[in-house]
Amino acid sequence: MEDPRLEKLAHVLVHYSTRVRREDLVRLAGPPVGRPLLVALYRKVLEAGGYPRVEIVPDECAEIKLDVATEEQLRFEDPLDLHMVERIDVSIGVWGQDNTKALTGTDPKRQAIVSQARKRFLNRFLERAALEELRWVGTQFPCHAAAQDAQMSLATYEEFVFQAGLLHLDDPVAAWQEISVRQQRVVDFLNQGREIRFVTPQGTDLRLGIDGRRWINCDGHENFPDGEVFTGPIEDATEGVVSYSFPAVHGGREVDGIRLAFRGGRVVEASARQGEQFLLAMLDQDDGARVLGEIALGLNYSIRQHTKNTLFDEKIGGTFHAAVGAALPETGGTNRSGLHWDMVCDLRQGGQVFVDGKLIAENGRFLDPQWPQP
Repeated sequence: MEDPRLEKLAHVLVHYSTRVRREDLVRLAGPPVGRPLLVALYRKVLEAGGYPRVEIVPDECAEIKLDVATEEQLRFEDPLDLHMVERIDVSIGVWGQDNTKALTGTDPKRQAIVSQARKRFLNRFLERAALEELRWVGTQFPCHAAAQDAQMSLATYEEFVFQAGLLHLDDPVAAWQEISVRQQRVVDFLNQGREIRFVTPQGTDLRLGIDGRRWINCDGHENFPDGEVFTGPIEDATEGVVSYSFPAVHGGREVDGIRLAFRGGRVVEASARQGEQFLLAMLDQDDGARVLGEIALGLNYSIRQHTKNTLFDEKIGGTFHAAVGAALPETGGTNRSGLHWDMVCDLRQGGQVFVDGKLIAENGRFLDPQWPQP
């Protein structure tokens, strides 16, 4: 018997997050472990009048490619993917793995090559999304591997996932619409700012130029669950140091204790307690990988703990995250890269956020009670 909460999630993703319309070509992509949700999505897309196209790729394929492929094969740009990204109206991604550590032993330089091979696809995907020609959302299927990373039982992790998306409520769409209103107040304020600064007792003091950049209200339309506001900072106006609080996961690899120093907008020093070689390989893959493409505030106070899953960790209420690499064009950001890697810094233990010198948040809470609150 399928979990009825998956039907509810599929309904929200199709009718709220991506607003599937009649005759939309809809890509549904995910791993075999996500089959129950993919099936539910397939049905919902058909009921909405769309044309669903399902892609299911076994986890082992990525590992085999990195292990067996020639360098020419690693660099190959799939013309079918490039054609697909021009044609689809909607993309719904389901994330989940049988083993989240399967790629830990692979050569990071080979992973960087694969990342570069996806660069044109990624940039075009983001361009079409910015032009509102393509609607997309990604979500996590609650599976054993993700539960293990979060140090939870599967049943506990399922509750965590569904509550983070407010799916335990009778009308989650109405709840997300209310959240959207509160988050928009933050966006309206930040859109008037010139500089944002983050300071923590743990060693972060980071200033970013945001003058003229557009902040985006993330209310469940591109990630689900959601709960953040973000922009693309001015490419040459990031200065200072950030010490990230949680392990950052990318390409199946985990890096912990990351410290980045910026000067003139670029990472000039990078270190990590664990996974430093991988971190440096990712940062050196192209010219844009050492520039921030995103700065964001986590506003989902239903998410309180780190789970080693970026979808949730970057939304933790009372945190900020920054992504090295590609900017999302709708923000006005111009950085291009084959990389987009979010890293999270906790502000709940003495952290402060300033905009143009004005304190707006302390200890993970906004000073304005009309903005999102725990």
